Amino acid sequence: MTVAVLKALGAVFVAVLLELAVFAPLQIGSGSADIVLVTVAVVALLTGSIVGAIAGFWAGLLLDTVSLGTLGLTSLLLTLVGYWCGRYGETTARDQAHAPFLAVAVVTVLAAAGNLLLQFTIGEPTSARWMLFDSLWPQLILNVILTLPLYALFRWMFPRRTLIPAVTREVELLG
Repeated sequence: MTVAVLKALGAVFVAVLLELAVFAPLQIGSGSADIVLVTVAVVALLTGSIVGAIAGFWAGLLLDTVSLGTLGLTSLLLTLVGYWCGRYGETTARDQAHAPFLAVAVVTVLAAAGNLLLQFTIGEPTSARWMLFDSLWPQLILNVILTLPLYALFRWMFPRRTLIPAVTREVELLG
């Protein structure tokens, strides 16, 4: 599990760098792709809830620190995203074709609503119309499009372990 955690933390670190350098300035419509959210969701889907929550917390801490945002806000949201996607991956068949797309679409909407709720709770001025309608639809479409290449990459990085050993040995009865 520690190797999976280290891989996940490395993947999230690269995703944060790509988010800040490439994807955040690139606006399509009034929204942009959130590669960090998609990375946390896909990694959690493939590795489970614990690794997903750790990756989400690390991603949120990095984003909050680099962007000088409210420390802990993004960490809380991405930790929940990682945990929920990990539980979805643990309780359903990960090999179903629709699972990563459905997970990313749902957590994109829930993260936007959760961000709005947390911004309102701490008293930060924000526009609900922009956050839930103007920027959500382009972000939702771009995140779902971004899911396929990231899922293929992380499926290669985090291979599934088989529960049945490849070689079975004969059992000796004693006594």
